Amino acid sequence: MSRNTIASEVRKGRVLVSDGAWGTFLIQKGLKAGECPELWCLERFDDVAAVAKSYLVAGSDMVQTNSFGASRYKLEYFKLQDRAFEINVAAAKASRMAAGDDHWVIASVGPTGKLLITEEVTEDELYAAFQEQAIALEKGGADALCIETMSDIDEAVLAIKAAKEHTKLEIICTFTFEKTVKGDYRTMMGVTPSEAANAAAEAGAHIIGTNCGNGMERMIDIIKEMRAAEPILPILVHGNAGLPINQNGVDIFPDTPELMARLAPALIEAGANIIGGCCGTTPEHIRAIKEAIQQINQ
Repeated sequence: MSRNTIASEVRKGRVLVSDGAWGTFLIQKGLKAGECPELWCLERFDDVAAVAKSYLVAGSDMVQTNSFGASRYKLEYFKLQDRAFEINVAAAKASRMAAGDDHWVIASVGPTGKLLITEEVTEDELYAAFQEQAIALEKGGADALCIETMSDIDEAVLAIKAAKEHTKLEIICTFTFEKTVKGDYRTMMGVTPSEAANAAAEAGAHIIGTNCGNGMERMIDIIKEMRAAEPILPILVHGNAGLPINQNGVDIFPDTPELMARLAPALIEAGANIIGGCCGTTPEHIRAIKEAIQQINQ
C-alpha cells in the first residue's frame, strides 16, 4: 500500500482499521502508577515501538503514537514541559519504525487539561502548545494527527488550526460523548455529536469522529448523528471494549473481540469509515474487527 492520504483511500470505498488501547500494554511492560507514559518514548523506545507493532501485526492499517499526554501542559505535571518537543519527535519515530512504509502513523494529541472558560489559559497559549506538538510529531514521521478525546469545541478548533497552519499533516479530530439522562449524547462541555462534527469540519479537519467513553454499541447512534450533520467527511470511531465494570478496584472492559467485530457492520451502516478501539481493546479485538471488515470490503 502506498501512503496516499487516509481520506483518499476512504473515498475509494475502503473501510479501514485503526489500532486499539495503548495504556494496558505499557502497564504490562512495567509502567508504574504515577509514571509518565510519554517519557517511555525516550527511555524505553523499543517497548513503545513494540506496542505499535503488535497492532500492525493484528491487521491495523494505521497506528497511533504514545503522545496523548505529550503537550507541554500535561508534561508540566511531571516537570517535563521543556522536553515536550523531544518526546513528541520520539513518539512519532517509534510508531514510524513499526509502521514502515506500508501503514499510516496517526499521532495522538489529547486535551491539554486546561480550560479556556475558566481563563486559566489563553487561546494563544493553547494554540502555541498544539503547534509545538504538531510540528514535533510531523518531524518524527507522522502522516496524520489524531486530535482525540476532545470535549470543548474551542480547544479542538485551536488544535486543528495550529496543525493546519504549521504542518502538512492530515488531521483527524474526535470527541468523547456520554449518554445523558435524556438519552442523547453530549461531551462534558455539553457539545452534541452534530455540533462537534460541524465545528471540526468547518475548522478544516479531514476526518472526524468519536473515541472513548462508550462501547461500540452506543457508538452507532453517535456516528449516525455525526454522519447526518456531515455527509461528506470520513468518520473514525475508536470504541471501548464496552463500559467498564469495577471488580476489586480494577476496571474490567467486558466486550469480547467477537462482540466488537459483530458490531462492525452496524457501525459502517451508520456511517463509519475507519474502525478501531480505545480503552480495554487489544490486538485480538483489532484482529477480529479486521476479519469482519475484510468480508465487507470483498
